Amino acid sequence: MTLLRPPALRPGDTVAVICASSPVDNQEHLESGLAAMRSVGLVPEVFGSPRDAGSVYDYLAGDDTLRAGDLTRALTDPAYAGVFLACGGYGAQRTLELVDWSRVDPLRPKVVVGYSDVTALLEALATKLGWVSLFGPMVACGGFWQGPEEYDFTQLMKLLYTPADVKELSFPGARTLVPGVAEGTTLGGTASLIAASFGTDTSYPAKDAILFLEDVDEFPFRMDRILTQIRRAKSYLDGVAGIILGTFTECGDPAHIDRMLDERFGDLGVPVLAGVNIGHNTRMQTFPVGVRARLDADGARLTFLDQVLTDPEG
Repeated sequence: MTLLRPPALRPGDTVAVICASSPVDNQEHLESGLAAMRSVGLVPEVFGSPRDAGSVYDYLAGDDTLRAGDLTRALTDPAYAGVFLACGGYGAQRTLELVDWSRVDPLRPKVVVGYSDVTALLEALATKLGWVSLFGPMVACGGFWQGPEEYDFTQLMKLLYTPADVKELSFPGARTLVPGVAEGTTLGGTASLIAASFGTDTSYPAKDAILFLEDVDEFPFRMDRILTQIRRAKSYLDGVAGIILGTFTECGDPAHIDRMLDERFGDLGVPVLAGVNIGHNTRMQTFPVGVRARLDADGARLTFLDQVLTDPEG
């Protein structure tokens, strides 16, 4: 399936800042992230959800209606050229349950940026609207709020403003788990969220995909269970073209995790590249979800076969 690519952003664009999951745990970090956005010419507007400190449950930014309403407004109101998630955490699956996708025009894609728990939203955008989205840094989180000189921030803004200049991602520190070259559509995100979507109407099969997976803060046995569920989920991996594995920090002994990744993905008969700098607790490159790309596991690079975002409108 070919997904629609949103237009690139331009200085002066107004963008929405929302939460789909947990509350922002540090409002000073949010303010600093907003200042970083303004420094490169964006005009961020903070909705209600990033200001809610956990009024219903301490792990949710407001109630489900607030978060779903913020998301719907951000996606439908033409005043907003893009949607930036303030943070992840937990709750995006609850938010998606209340979204009326019929209110969103699928032919007018917008840039949507987030990662971690936001994986559920990015997958839903592909399934429900057919939109390309960005697995990238969030406004109140590390790599963004520290300022416009941060690596994560600069990589994201380069892609948002000058997508024609971002032709590939290279991973010099990665390791080739299974050699080879594969072409497909980039999909995936945080593994636990991909697994949590199985059986829902927002799960997107990995057929003909370059599947990316990463995770954080899981016990090794839980990580094993998540990866095994991804393997066993009916038809999910059927026809997968290649696999990219990112960070799995705070998931136990790194050597144990490396061995688990080898054992869980090394026998699928497709190229696999592990240890790329996308995900939690790393100098993070932004990973587009839904674009045609070529994975060279030997050369440790992902080359985009289409420009990730279209040229800016107007």
